[in-house]
Amino acid sequence: MIYKWQLNGLDCAHCAGVIEQKVNKLELVDNCSVEFLSKIMTFETNEYDKVKDDIEKIILKREPDIKIEVIKASDYKLSFDGVDCAHCASVIENNINKLNNVNNCRIDFLNKTCSFSAYDFNDAFKSIEEVFKAKEPDSSVWEYREVKSYKLIFNNLDCADCAAKLEDAINKIDGVENCRVDFMSLTCEYACNPYNHIKIDRQIKEIVNKLEPEVIISDKPLEKEDTEVRDMIIRIIAGTLILLMGLFTSGYLSLFFHLVSYVILGYDVIKKAITNILNGNLFDENFLMALATIMALILKEYHEAVAVMLFYQVGETFQVAAVKNSRKSISDLMNIRPDVARVLQNGEFIEVDPGDVNIGDIIEVKPGEKIALDGIIIEGVSSLDTSSLTGESLYRDVNVNDEVISGCVNISGLLKIRVTKSFSDSAVSKILDMVENANSKKTEKEKFITKFAKVYTPIIVVLALIIVIVLPLFKICTLNEAIMRSCSFLVMSCPCALVISIPLGFFSGIGGLSKKGILVKGSNTIEALSKVEHVVMDKTGTLTTGKFYVAKIIGDDECVKLAAYAEANSNHPIALSIVDYYGQSVDKNKIEDVLEIAGHGLVVKSSFGTIYAGNAKLMDKYQISYDHIDEAGTLVYVALDGKYLGTIVIQDKIKDDSKQAISALKKMNVKTYMLTGDSKKVADDVASKLGIDKVYAQCLPDDKANVVKEISNNGTVCFVGDGINDALVLTLSDVGIAMGGLGSDAAIEASDVVIMDDMVSKISYAIAKAKKTMFIVNENIYGAIGVKVIVLLLGLFGYINMWLAIFADVGVMVLAVLNATRALFVKNL
Repeated sequence: MIYKWQLNGLDCAHCAGVIEQKVNKLELVDNCSVEFLSKIMTFETNEYDKVKDDIEKIILKREPDIKIEVIKASDYKLSFDGVDCAHCASVIENNINKLNNVNNCRIDFLNKTCSFSAYDFNDAFKSIEEVFKAKEPDSSVWEYREVKSYKLIFNNLDCADCAAKLEDAINKIDGVENCRVDFMSLTCEYACNPYNHIKIDRQIKEIVNKLEPEVIISDKPLEKEDTEVRDMIIRIIAGTLILLMGLFTSGYLSLFFHLVSYVILGYDVIKKAITNILNGNLFDENFLMALATIMALILKEYHEAVAVMLFYQVGETFQVAAVKNSRKSISDLMNIRPDVARVLQNGEFIEVDPGDVNIGDIIEVKPGEKIALDGIIIEGVSSLDTSSLTGESLYRDVNVNDEVISGCVNISGLLKIRVTKSFSDSAVSKILDMVENANSKKTEKEKFITKFAKVYTPIIVVLALIIVIVLPLFKICTLNEAIMRSCSFLVMSCPCALVISIPLGFFSGIGGLSKKGILVKGSNTIEALSKVEHVVMDKTGTLTTGKFYVAKIIGDDECVKLAAYAEANSNHPIALSIVDYYGQSVDKNKIEDVLEIAGHGLVVKSSFGTIYAGNAKLMDKYQISYDHIDEAGTLVYVALDGKYLGTIVIQDKIKDDSKQAISALKKMNVKTYMLTGDSKKVADDVASKLGIDKVYAQCLPDDKANVVKEISNNGTVCFVGDGINDALVLTLSDVGIAMGGLGSDAAIEASDVVIMDDMVSKISYAIAKAKKTMFIVNENIYGAIGVKVIVLLLGLFGYINMWLAIFADVGVMVLAVLNATRALFVKNL
């Protein structure tokens, strides 16, 4: 490694040369150089602690007045990609630490970062990159940039296509990363360097004011009376009545009524069209709609121009109502955020904002109220309704010293809770964050539609222009007829049916899963779930409860009592299961001495005699003759005063719905696997009872990762674990599902899907729901494109006029939106 010292007080160039020569003669030092002008000495050594005193003596012997100052290397961080093996990352870290120009390299595999210290960043970066490439040729390394995520609310954003255009414009701002404007939740999320945040916020507001001046930007949704749908209906009725007056009158009076109806129904379209023209946006739906209808008015097709605006507004009303209903469904579903917390201050409980409560504070929760923050009960007994988190209506009984999480409803008794997590780190905050950001990751289909929408409208406009020129030129129809046909094309040019229905489909699918306590981190996870061919499951805590019980007693029943006395002072799950099975109080006064032998068991001196309780190794160690038992499970052999009495078989209980879960997956043609660190005998026993296709036993964490990688070569893999011990494998798999996410931080952080209770059967439900959601999304894509193509062809040959074209357009949009909301509805498991 390279080290640098500042030699303050070095005032002789000759002395600098002498010091350099003598240090280079040290056995453990290489390439020492002393720069007289900068007074910096550089040297290489891998035994710094051994040589630093010798180097210091050389310097001070030659120049006693020199003050030595160790120059520390600067700390740097890199991001990397293309390394999908934890072992490979460890090898790369070791190889980097062997470099002379890099110190203290640390690789964080999960976060894909490489931290190190060096004197020359560019030199170190080149060397590190070479190490990465040597081990993983497809890997890439770049300088880590600190970014922070920010969120804005776009109130009054009423157009999915407009949301896409805003997103595209904001992503072009220098310094903005991964901007996502979500029409369903009215949010704009983006990442940037914190130093540029204020400047970028200002630029975003300028873009929004220019493209969508009606949108009001805020940090939180604005609270206001929602009369939008009512106002639209009143406007449609008024416009329709005046249109009817125009149809039953003639001359200038009829023209007057038509124009008044046109203005009432289309003033907002015309207003937006003028704004878009001023902003140079000629392919906006409002401009095209205004152009088409104004051309119809010029050609004296008054009723057709007004009918286009009428049907357009009817479609918009249906769309707004459907979207608002979907938003409300999600909002009601996730209405678990507590409004206040009653915290103990100066001897009395005061209502405060949950965000103002500190760790260690005492809060009070009355019957019928939501628990505001995660904590431990210090006083009170009650039952909790966890349905808002788990989707199940079963109550959970709690007592003093039990952990409880925010979002649950206290049913019966008064509880006093000591807070263990701040509100931002609480379960309810993390759950809400997951659901609110579920649409932040686009699927391939959403990306396709975004690209399609950008080219679709210009293509249709060009075709409309060609129709006006070509049809009259070849005398296929008159100029007026050609203009009307091109106007039909213009009103069909809006891709809203696709742009809104696809994210709405995913949004509804995620909402439907949330109702069952299945939280999905993104719509891209829905897409991946629908393709799952292999489900790999951890055993303990996933297929089994993780709670041990006494399954069988072989031999003398007295062995249970003696084992209970032997294990009485232990908190190990196996010990607790034996004491619990014994079911009587243990008189610890009868226990004289306890010797615990690691990997063997216990030797306990008691009033009954010397008790031996442990595995076969313990019996062999003390030369106790015993019966070799061939049973699946943990075997505890028990002997008294050297005489074997019997064996206790301990097993981990299989969950009630595990067999149902495996059966459901098999019906879906999904292959099932089980990974466990347990012995092959225990693993085979559980697998045979459940009907699992393949078992991998005695697996270490790295083994699990390698198995998942091997299986993934044959198709999409879903790994299901407890989210605590399996974080690495959850991250590596195509879809990671964490079981028992209720209060588990690791589960929420590492997985793509969190099942908020321990029901394994919800795995097949999640896959089935994802398949249904994708089916609905595909219906909307192919249905909308197909209808538009058919109507465009009919319009080209004059079989459909302009108002029928807009009727078909808004009709497709309404049907697509209504179809998308089907994914929100929940069927029983």
